[in-house]
Amino acid sequence: MNSFRTLGVTKQVEGDLSMLNDRALQEEWLVACRSEDVQESPIQVVLMGERLAVFRNSKGVHAFKDLCIHRGAALSLGEVKNDCLVCPYHGWEYEDKGDCVKIPQLPEGKSIPKKAKATTYSCVEKYGFIWVNLAGNEPEFFNYPEMESDEWRNVIWGPQEAEALPPRIVENFLDVGHLAVVHQGFLGQESHREIEPYKMHEEEGRMYSDEIRIFQPDADGTGVAKYVYYTYEIVRPLTVRFTKRDAENDTLMTILLTVRPMSETHSVAYGILSFNYDTGQTDEEIVEFQDMIFAQDKPIVQNQKPEELPLDLQVELSLVSDRVSIAYRQYLKKCGVVLGTA
Repeated sequence: MNSFRTLGVTKQVEGDLSMLNDRALQEEWLVACRSEDVQESPIQVVLMGERLAVFRNSKGVHAFKDLCIHRGAALSLGEVKNDCLVCPYHGWEYEDKGDCVKIPQLPEGKSIPKKAKATTYSCVEKYGFIWVNLAGNEPEFFNYPEMESDEWRNVIWGPQEAEALPPRIVENFLDVGHLAVVHQGFLGQESHREIEPYKMHEEEGRMYSDEIRIFQPDADGTGVAKYVYYTYEIVRPLTVRFTKRDAENDTLMTILLTVRPMSETHSVAYGILSFNYDTGQTDEEIVEFQDMIFAQDKPIVQNQKPEELPLDLQVELSLVSDRVSIAYRQYLKKCGVVLGTA
């Protein structure tokens, strides 16, 4: 058993970690951690079974394979010095492009071997998170306009771990039918479990649902029960969102969910909660409520069988109310996503 530490959480993983074989996801921008997690010292992040050293210097954030080519030390245990990531074992210094620029053990004037390089991955900081592309092709990034407007209040949520594969976590988020069952008393009510028919739409690369009418016992924090309207949208294979519209108050709330594939059994969920109105709550209270909702979902997704999401729509019985999740499964199949699908 190998023990490693990532973002303050100790995990046990069987055997050696290696990149999970899913080209479609390797070519995506995948969430690695929150921006606030990367301060002066490098951190280790496990993404798609790969251990990464994520660090910040004067030029921005960077992601390396967490391995010094010299003797296999974890670069994440080192430090950032002179804008370089310094190996904790022998002090080799790697600049942010991955080239080793200093080897203390070499005599003065001795050239550094050309092979002395770190493996680097594309890395960007956006919307309060650090994102990594493992394939190095840097695809176009999705838009989340709420984070680019002063009219919205944005709260970062997560990390929340689950012993479940990412597609199961994402589909749960897209599942409108469970709100009045799993989250009864919070997001739904037993006397109002019916879901009216709705349709999915795809236009200009955007895949989204009709507004779906949902009865909630406390829709806006005032204790007043009312109908609100949810619109679900599939953004990327592991990134989705919904917008809740309160027609009476003319207010909007949006939640974006994105999931980090950690290993073949573990995932980490993150989110952005956005409001165009005053909630009357602190950021901490908003996060606490979302943590509670995720805790209600967690035992469900961790015990679903099969663990992989069936992309063959004949395997499970679906209803009209499942049209969002059906569209999500069809989207994953079209993208060629392998991890967490069957």
